[in-house]
Amino acid sequence: MILRGMLDLPVDTVVSSMMIKALVSLLLGLCTVQVSQAVPIEVSGSVSGSVSGSVSGSASVHALAELFQPVPPEFSERRELFEFHRDFVNFESLSNAEYKGSDFLGEYLEQKGLNVEYIASSNGRKNVWAYLGTKKSTKVLLTSHIDTVPPYFNYSVEKNEQDGKFRIYGRGSNDAKASIAAQVTAFDELLDEGEIGEGDVSLLYVVGEEVGGDGMVSADKQLVSRNINWNSVIFGEPTDNELAVGHKGIYYFRIRVYGHSCHSAYPDLGVDANRVLIRIMNDLEVADWPGSKLLGDTTANIGEIDASNAANVVSPYAACTVLIRVASSVEDISKIVQQIINKYSKEALKVELQVEQESNPVYLDYDVPGFNHSSLSFSTDVPNLSQRGFKRYIYGPGSIHNAHSANEYVEVESLMRSVDDYKKLVMHSLNLLEKM
Repeated sequence: MILRGMLDLPVDTVVSSMMIKALVSLLLGLCTVQVSQAVPIEVSGSVSGSVSGSVSGSASVHALAELFQPVPPEFSERRELFEFHRDFVNFESLSNAEYKGSDFLGEYLEQKGLNVEYIASSNGRKNVWAYLGTKKSTKVLLTSHIDTVPPYFNYSVEKNEQDGKFRIYGRGSNDAKASIAAQVTAFDELLDEGEIGEGDVSLLYVVGEEVGGDGMVSADKQLVSRNINWNSVIFGEPTDNELAVGHKGIYYFRIRVYGHSCHSAYPDLGVDANRVLIRIMNDLEVADWPGSKLLGDTTANIGEIDASNAANVVSPYAACTVLIRVASSVEDISKIVQQIINKYSKEALKVELQVEQESNPVYLDYDVPGFNHSSLSFSTDVPNLSQRGFKRYIYGPGSIHNAHSANEYVEVESLMRSVDDYKKLVMHSLNLLEKM
């Protein structure tokens, strides 16, 4: 068929309706389309259709081929997992602009026979909630996030020359579309095996996790109002295939220092905001932050610094943002921060502390045999889902050490293993683990 020849796809590659949408988008956005002939497209199931137009430009054809590159034959054991993961990664879903990712995921789950509801978040963005039949409160919830950090880059597969292992690259290939693909596949396999049915497992995939968690906050508000609850919630995040025992909290704040400008030749006539901010930042950097045995050290990172001023002018204003990964408690950390600010506040006209986000450490359940355990330094959506008596687990494929990076990837072996592990976590939560 024409599409297969144009993209150099193998004969057995099935082109889904989701791929058609992406194809049309690319044709309109990247190619010169001449409405002169219909390109027939074979799709999965009984759906069929065509795309009108012809593609001009080898670069455009190359872009299409990259988008729909077939998964390697080595992935044949769980081909559907890898095709779903590939298609999902190829739908850009950066934080605050997850529209295509949500639509793709919702339609995919509908095709699997689930009932899908879209729970609204801000700016028309949508969380995806799916369940079997009519029972919306289920024993187990599988959840993760649709959004990714910028910048976006496409899916690709490479074999590592050093260890011979396949790696799947692309924005979100690891964090957290690998978790979603594995969770959906685990759900699908358990359903096919007759291990789960209506009322056992539901799925919730949210937007905005990377930027404060507004998606989960919106979902939580609506689900609580509808008395939706679960016995266990399994969160998908990159944990190197280990079960997390907990993760650090966050104390994220902005400091603003106000001074008085003057000619830098006569600094005594002014109040140098830069100098005060530097002293505050130094004390934050060397502070003896309390930690914990389970989660390790509390760490502080100074992010944005706004101190732009000409060298011949004493600075009237300076500001910075600070993110502290809290291993003890927000109360302990906030007291130390306030003490440092108080120490230098008299040297400026005014020093302001504005807290942007705060959450205490999260302690998780890890009572499942057969898993290694680890503590996490990064934060998740767990605090944004109101605790209503359910157990909370965090597990996922991939490593946080390459998430958000320019070469983000997940190893094929890790992705494959996570499907089996998610099945174990679900079965444990259903008190059926002994059957596996």
